[in-house]
Amino acid sequence: MDEHLIEFSEALRTVAKALRQAAEGKASAQAEAAEWKRRYELERTRNIQMEHKGQIVEQFSAEQNGDIDCGRVKNSENQLMQQNQLDEHSEKGCMKHGICSHEVLRDRESDSNSNVDHNKMMRKASFKLSWWCKGETGDQHKHDIVSFEKGNITTAERSSKQISLKWESDPQTVLILTKPDSVSVRILCAQMVRWLKEKKKLNIYVEPRVRVELLTESSHFNHVQTWKDDREILLLHTKVDLVITLGGDGTVLRAASMFKGPVPPIVPFSLGSLGFMTPFHSEHFKECLDSVLRGPISITLRHRLLCCVVRDAARNEYETEEPILVLNEITIDRGISSYLTNLECYCDNSFVTCVQGDGLILSTTSGSTAYSLAAGGSMVHPQVPGILFTPICPHSLSFRPLILPEHVTVRIVVPFNSRSPAWASFDGKDRKQLDAGDALLCSMAPWPVPTACQVDSTNDFLRSIHDGLHWNLRKTQSFDGPRDI
Repeated sequence: MDEHLIEFSEALRTVAKALRQAAEGKASAQAEAAEWKRRYELERTRNIQMEHKGQIVEQFSAEQNGDIDCGRVKNSENQLMQQNQLDEHSEKGCMKHGICSHEVLRDRESDSNSNVDHNKMMRKASFKLSWWCKGETGDQHKHDIVSFEKGNITTAERSSKQISLKWESDPQTVLILTKPDSVSVRILCAQMVRWLKEKKKLNIYVEPRVRVELLTESSHFNHVQTWKDDREILLLHTKVDLVITLGGDGTVLRAASMFKGPVPPIVPFSLGSLGFMTPFHSEHFKECLDSVLRGPISITLRHRLLCCVVRDAARNEYETEEPILVLNEITIDRGISSYLTNLECYCDNSFVTCVQGDGLILSTTSGSTAYSLAAGGSMVHPQVPGILFTPICPHSLSFRPLILPEHVTVRIVVPFNSRSPAWASFDGKDRKQLDAGDALLCSMAPWPVPTACQVDSTNDFLRSIHDGLHWNLRKTQSFDGPRDI
């Protein structure tokens, strides 16, 4: 009897899930229909405007030949002014949702000859390119410049190009975060605080633990500020201009986790074991900080993932637990269970696969040199926007890692036929149990972590994998031997 009740309960859950997916599909279809209707109306309005412009141009041409009276000239001028106002309104609307073709379709040859009539300017078919994400236009890449010259679509600049930070006003406040229980780090921190206060006249924040250590050493550090509770930590981004980390990659991860929204630029000094994100050396901290404070500096925008757990009892996917931001990766594994992890994976509304193995890693490109690399994932430049989809010991010979685009939302679901719960950890912390029916939503966060570069993002990345992993290190082939002649 109990077995039948369990089967009936699972059947009801399956039906509820199917109904929920059908409702989501209906909402998606309605949103898509509304978008096509909006495009149709926009194109129809543009065609009407083009026809009116043509009529006005013809009237002006006739006026120049003396074939039209003054009253009609005034009427045409009023129409032209109204048309220009409509064009300005249309251009503002286009910039709000994306890049319109009329902004970049002007022929360059016409610009070189100022005497050519602008009404005779060559124009191509009008269309609009926008970056689309789940039915909405995204703002993540509106600053990219797209050219449609002579029928070819070319991208002139990308969001992943080298980025330079230039201070518009001098930094006033610095936050210093340190690796705990390290004598060398404690000594360096005291030297740095003294130098920043005496030479640069900066306000300095440290952790409560560090402030106690500094005051134990000398009362000279009375000026150092700290915070009392988590509420003050949430407001740090409104006070701090620059973050300095003294430690390894773990200290950078801790610094990023303190900021739930915008993150100030981080200057990471290497005092750990492996330093994929810590290019600066502590021996030259005065020269490094002087250069950073003076600017401009090259930075790497390290993308973060925004994760939400949706319990089976939730009424919809918007009823989630508190979101978590990660800089390296989310790991979903089988924990202490001896059974294989069973996970259903979706990318937006598309089914990806069912993971059967030890687990799954969803990683940022900054985390591609961490757990994902150990599980067989590729190393990816941190400036590349994307989500790494890496299985952990899958029970399949054909399950290879994936790299998904940044605009997608990945949904990981523990199915009701799973033999055991799964466990999710976020940058190695905040471990959560996922029971049958629970889901984990993961998407790209809008707040990246800007870290200062010693040279530039590419040079620092390549040097880190050469020095840290000895990537492709082998003896050079001897030149003394048989050769092709």
